[in-house]
Amino acid sequence: MEQKSGGRKKNRIRGIFVLAVILMALVIWLQPSGQRMETVPEYVFSYAENQAWDYPTTLGAVRFAEMVEERTDGRIRILVYAEGVKGVEGEIIRQMKYGGIDFARVSLSQLAEYIPEMNVLQLPYLYTDSAHMWRVLDGEIGDEFLTKADEYSLVGLSWYDAGARNFYTANRPITCLEDMEGMRIRVQESEMMADMVEALGANAVKLGYADVYSGIERGIVDGAENNWPSYESMKHDEVAKYYTVDEHTRVPEMQICSGKTWEKLSEEDRNIILECARESALYERALWEERENASKQTALLRGAQAIELSAEEKKRFQTAVQGVYEKYCGGQMDMIERILAEGGAEAGTD
Repeated sequence: MEQKSGGRKKNRIRGIFVLAVILMALVIWLQPSGQRMETVPEYVFSYAENQAWDYPTTLGAVRFAEMVEERTDGRIRILVYAEGVKGVEGEIIRQMKYGGIDFARVSLSQLAEYIPEMNVLQLPYLYTDSAHMWRVLDGEIGDEFLTKADEYSLVGLSWYDAGARNFYTANRPITCLEDMEGMRIRVQESEMMADMVEALGANAVKLGYADVYSGIERGIVDGAENNWPSYESMKHDEVAKYYTVDEHTRVPEMQICSGKTWEKLSEEDRNIILECARESALYERALWEERENASKQTALLRGAQAIELSAEEKKRFQTAVQGVYEKYCGGQMDMIERILAEGGAEAGTD
């Protein structure tokens, strides 16, 4: 009897020990910061991005989503959809107006199709350099334009970088304004860009981005214009080795939120999202600078030639496009003056 009793006692002790181990494992597994069990999110939002997963704007979007989830303790989760799976930018903007997509990064040139006042920020030869543009966008003027997104039921969150666009040509370099005369230059589907090229004395040819390489190779166009990463990644340097750094346009990109989505959020969550958007913008800009420098070096190593225009020559180009300023932003000359003043430049309105 004593042996049986002792055996039962040992079994009870063993059972209690096993139960304790199981309970301890459950406690560890259920720890909210342990991080075996995830918080069930209150909101799951979508973020549309047209670029590839390794592109600076996409990486900025991913960083933004991660920060929002972390700072809301998992209550808000943002799923990034890259590589254009949510559609082209124009369609994304239209969907966001009605809450079909929650967040996105879009080019200002696309947003300006719906909010024409935005055109002023992408006027040709508006900024003296990158630092000038960021003084404008990170200051009072930039905040005013973020607010303008309200006109299309959107909320402007922050500004992303997309570099400066420059001309590149196949048979001869552009070294001065006279070299533009008669050239056939590919432009985007943008009336402002076409008018800018025509004002400089060249002929604007609208051609799909995927057709630029063959267009130059076959002589349909003499050249095109784009930033260093696009020039290098699409191997346009193989058919157009002369890259003229005139920086005719700096078209910033805007992180936006659907007004419908914004209405769902508390003031605290809105502040968190704004804070994360602006921090992610600084991260994206640093990545963009790295990517731009790397693309430039790659193109130069492959034989591209960079031609730098002097400040005086750039001024001639700027003067030549004054008609574009008046056509698209004639009622915003005061704003143009404010922007130019940030760069220490005078508004040329000859």
